[in-house]
Amino acid sequence: MTNEGVKNVDVTDVANEFDHAAVLERCARGDHDALHQLYLQEGSVLLGVVIRIVKDRGMAEDIVHDACLNIWQRAASFDPSKGSARTWIFSVARHLALNAIRYRDREINIDHSDPAEFEHDETFQHALRVDEAFDWQTGQRMDTCLQELETERRNCVLHAYVDGLSHAEIAAHTGAPLGTVKAWIKRSLLRLRECMA
Repeated sequence: MTNEGVKNVDVTDVANEFDHAAVLERCARGDHDALHQLYLQEGSVLLGVVIRIVKDRGMAEDIVHDACLNIWQRAASFDPSKGSARTWIFSVARHLALNAIRYRDREINIDHSDPAEFEHDETFQHALRVDEAFDWQTGQRMDTCLQELETERRNCVLHAYVDGLSHAEIAAHTGAPLGTVKAWIKRSLLRLRECMA
């Protein structure tokens, strides 16, 4: 699957009328049209998020395709009592993207690259932090924990891990200083981990 348009969307602006949970239920019943509707609704956003993680459009398109297959195959395992369907959907895509980065970076490492480079590589470290915060198997609990954060901190986390914005882009979007945004996200991730422990 490919999607030519990449868009950044504010999580709070997502159309409320699209029922992600109902679409997942239909996928679980084998309704192919439901998967198509889900792709039309979220495909470009998923692609944008994955591109931000892997930094390669071709790879990102493959990952989004694989994510759709995973969502289709695992739709019956989604439990609406544990969180939102949209969070679950994005967690599946992030999980695949992060695995792809790890595999790619392992290949680079085998080709005699210095492993210490990854300790300071912002993209790689960012990917590790995303995975810690949004493991797809536990992602459904995230919604409850997110609601416990202050609004501006919660929005920064969502901009980073759902919209795929960089810290600088979040600072520009919110008008908060870059250092403040970084501190909010760091502290919020610590609180989220404690909440989900």
